[in-house]
Amino acid sequence: MASALTAGPRTPIMKEDLGSFMELARIQSEINRHFDNLLDLRSAGSGSVTAKWVPNADVLAGRDRLIIRFELPGVDPKDIRVAMASGDLILSGNKLALPPGESARLHSSDRGQGDFRRVIHLGITTNPHQARATLRDGLLTVEIPRVANRRGEEVPIRVNEEASVDA
Repeated sequence: MASALTAGPRTPIMKEDLGSFMELARIQSEINRHFDNLLDLRSAGSGSVTAKWVPNADVLAGRDRLIIRFELPGVDPKDIRVAMASGDLILSGNKLALPPGESARLHSSDRGQGDFRRVIHLGITTNPHQARATLRDGLLTVEIPRVANRRGEEVPIRVNEEASVDA
C-alpha cells in the first residue's frame, strides 16, 4: 500500500506518483538540452547560422570508457577544437573549401565546408582530464574514461556496531 504525502490542505500525493514526475522532469531537461544545441548553432546577435555544417558522429559506450567518432574528411588537425563543459563534448573548427580550379566552376556541392560545431551530451560521468583525441584518415576518435560509482549503482555501506554506554 502506498503512503500518502500532502501537497496542500486536501491534495494527497502517492509516493509512486513522484517517480512519474521525476521522469517528466528528466524528459523536459532532455528536450531543453536539444533546443540549446540548436540555438548553439546560431549567433547571438544576427540570428544567422554560424556553423555551416555539422559533422556526423557515433557514440560508443564501453564499460570503462566512451568513444566518440566524428567524420572530418579533409580537416587539418590544427583547425579542430575539442573541449568538455558541463557533461557535454564540444567539437568545433573549420574545413577549408577546396577551390574548383582554373578551368572549372563549382556546379554542385554536397560536402560540408566552412565552420562547424557539434555538441554531444554524454549523460555519463566521465573524467575529461584523461581524455584523448586522435585524427586518422578523416576520422576523429575521442576516448574519455568513465568514472565508476557516481550515480545509479548500488554501493553497499557497512554498518558498524557501537558499544552502548550505560548511564
